[in-house]
Amino acid sequence: MTDTTMQKKSIQAVLVVLVLLFMCNVSMIGQESQNPGAQSNVGASNEINNITDQDIEMLRANLRATRAAITERSVPLTADEATKFWPIFDQYRKEAIKANDERWALIKEYAANNDTMTDAQAQDYIQKTTDSDQQLLALRMKYVPVFEKVISPKKTALWYQVDRRIDLMINMQLSAKIPLSNVSQ
Repeated sequence: MTDTTMQKKSIQAVLVVLVLLFMCNVSMIGQESQNPGAQSNVGASNEINNITDQDIEMLRANLRATRAAITERSVPLTADEATKFWPIFDQYRKEAIKANDERWALIKEYAANNDTMTDAQAQDYIQKTTDSDQQLLALRMKYVPVFEKVISPKKTALWYQVDRRIDLMINMQLSAKIPLSNVSQ
């Protein structure tokens, strides 16, 4: 088996573990409905609203550690590259915390107002969500040339792919917990 094939299989396995870990953590901190098949938007809103900031901090700390472990396992670095890469990675993730704080606040605000949301609030939610997504993408792009100074462009592309996939899976899991807009008003 080639190194590339082994690396792809390793990344796939690690990403599956991340999804399972995230699903377990979300189900541990969220309140599940007694009848999941009949869960309404109100139930989903309550689930988001019942998650405490402390619960989220524990989950996020776990995800940060998992993200670092996946990155370490997925991006092959020499010892010299690693000593230069990890401080940059840590700085990148510290900057991402602020953007993710804003994202979480937006999710909580949306869940709290879902049943009474006005058209203006809905438009504001759309704009803020888009701004949040763009902020996180801009942050990742800001770090591409920084990483390319210490690792090759190919390894930087691999870091980018892994980091993006982790975010996509996290967003998929979060979106399953966020109620759809209540338009029956």
